[in-house]
Amino acid sequence: MSWLEGNSRHPKSPGSRLSKLLAKPEVLRVPGAHNAMAGLLAKKEGFEVLYISGGGVTTTLGLPDLGIMSLEELCFVVRMVARATDLPLIVDGDVGYGGTLNAMRTVQELESAGAGAIHIEDQMLPKKCGHLNDKRLVNVDEASAKIAAAKKAARDLLIIARTDAAAIEGVDGAVERARAYREAGADVVFPDGLTSEEEFRLFSEAVSGPKMANMTEFGRTPHFTAEEFHDFGYDIVIWPATSMRVAGYALRDLYAHIKSEDGTAGFENRMLTRAESYSLIGYHDIEALDSSVAKSVVPTFTGDNTKSESR
Repeated sequence: MSWLEGNSRHPKSPGSRLSKLLAKPEVLRVPGAHNAMAGLLAKKEGFEVLYISGGGVTTTLGLPDLGIMSLEELCFVVRMVARATDLPLIVDGDVGYGGTLNAMRTVQELESAGAGAIHIEDQMLPKKCGHLNDKRLVNVDEASAKIAAAKKAARDLLIIARTDAAAIEGVDGAVERARAYREAGADVVFPDGLTSEEEFRLFSEAVSGPKMANMTEFGRTPHFTAEEFHDFGYDIVIWPATSMRVAGYALRDLYAHIKSEDGTAGFENRMLTRAESYSLIGYHDIEALDSSVAKSVVPTFTGDNTKSESR
């Protein structure tokens, strides 16, 4: 059933569905999806929750992750992915797009767009990726007030409090802040930029409640599996910008191939076929909703590569 049919939507809110998944004993594995197509591919592989990365989305806009993407640009991507997948989304809310009142509006807009949770961090603007140097933090009282306001603005949306304090104030500082954010109403806490198993374990043992870990590539955190993070005491693991990085890698190879070969011949076995992409988006299901549209027939591909299916 396609998303255009209103009764195809899940009857429970994304936030309540995410809460139910979080209550299960196993770790919640949450890959990033930088657009709706990535989200559909992740859903097809069986993932039940997706992550929308501020860094991943800003890169697709040709912008650095410095808090300069607009809230509406983020909402547009959240709406696309939520509409296409009907999965709960954890969304990177940066610093809440401003002060306390801005954070409340951010919660309202993202929940309306389809988010099941957002995380808000304790950096000053312009903010940085949590794995970069020389981040600047707001004081703990200001950050706590923003978390409390965000929780007040939410309906079923979960509020995740991210702290970037470990690189500046040490793990003890991150623990102190996370405890304050839990007291302010955060449903989940998220220490970013930890550098070792020891740091992850120290934090998890010192802070109560659900915790989220970030397994980004090329950052400060060594590679751990989701099960290892679970053993450290974490309930959610995200791979935030991986889909964007992989897509960029593939696109770079494509454009290099076109440049060197003067076309795409020989590259087809590295693409989704036309039939595969139509199936992914439910092309024929949507087409069938309008009886005036003839059912499309996918052309048969006659190229010389090893894939024989229609494209």
